[in-house]
Amino acid sequence: MLPQSPPEPLNVQGRTRRVGVEIEFAGLPPQQTGELVCDLFGGELQPISPHRYRVAGTRWGDFTIELDTQYAHPDARLQETSPRHDTEWERQRHQMRLEFHNKTRELIGDVVTGLVPTEIVSPPVPWDELGEFDALFTALYAHGAKGTDASLLYGFGLHLNPEAAHLDVDYLLAQFRAYLLLAPWLRREIDIDITREVLPHANPFPKHYALKVLDPDYAPDLDVLIADYLEFNPTRNRELDFYPLFAHLRPDYPDPLFCDNLIKPRPTFHYRLPNAQLSQRGWGAVVEWNRWVAVERLAADRKELHERAARYVNHHTRSPLARMVGRLCDWIKEVRPHP
Repeated sequence: MLPQSPPEPLNVQGRTRRVGVEIEFAGLPPQQTGELVCDLFGGELQPISPHRYRVAGTRWGDFTIELDTQYAHPDARLQETSPRHDTEWERQRHQMRLEFHNKTRELIGDVVTGLVPTEIVSPPVPWDELGEFDALFTALYAHGAKGTDASLLYGFGLHLNPEAAHLDVDYLLAQFRAYLLLAPWLRREIDIDITREVLPHANPFPKHYALKVLDPDYAPDLDVLIADYLEFNPTRNRELDFYPLFAHLRPDYPDPLFCDNLIKPRPTFHYRLPNAQLSQRGWGAVVEWNRWVAVERLAADRKELHERAARYVNHHTRSPLARMVGRLCDWIKEVRPHP
């Protein structure tokens, strides 16, 4: 399968847009995963800590492979602290504290290996090279990696980080509206795993917020768009997480969520919905990218986008009785024999 071209294949610098890929899985620890990435894409395997590795210098840049829990890794902020006083005793105490912390985190990682997933975070890959990138998924499965469908306990996902073609609010709002309209279709196409439906990581947007955004009269500037998003979504756990993009556009925005070290500012949409379907033949980043492209195509067709948004708002603001009558009429049309 080939990756489909989005309506705007280039970024604001005129270069091919790129896509970051993140995937979670079980059955293959970080070191062996890093070795596999090196075999496929070249580069050098570099240990960062006992349960976190970097594959540096691949054709696309650096990969990070790690256990997907912050408690298995040394706290970077603690590593950067200095002794409270410039004395030999304080320096020794500080060093003992760091060594104890690092050893404790290593032991936690040893205990939870096999219970929490391994995660690969790729460098940005040009969208038209995702087919070559997909060799990774075939290799992972062949080496024993297990995806979402391998167990009811595996709520693993694949995240895409498509680079935004533009950063103005008109473009961002059109993408957001298109996503809200197509989210039910995406969920059906992907067939979201039951465990991922129960877990909060890829929750849908609240209906009353979707109605606000899809209202044809909603015309916010960037700060209003961010403020409204924060009000209705005070969490990273959304199927399309805008916090990395907003943090890139407004790094000094006065909200504690923008200081969360788990939010990595970048000019991308953080699309969290897909399952990690490693056992499904032919599945990979291209499949999910092509589904995402449907969102961008609707966003680019402003007339169709406006009409579908208006129909959505009209349908969901009618009374329950009116909606029931409408569904009944639709059902009668479907079952009535055609002359």
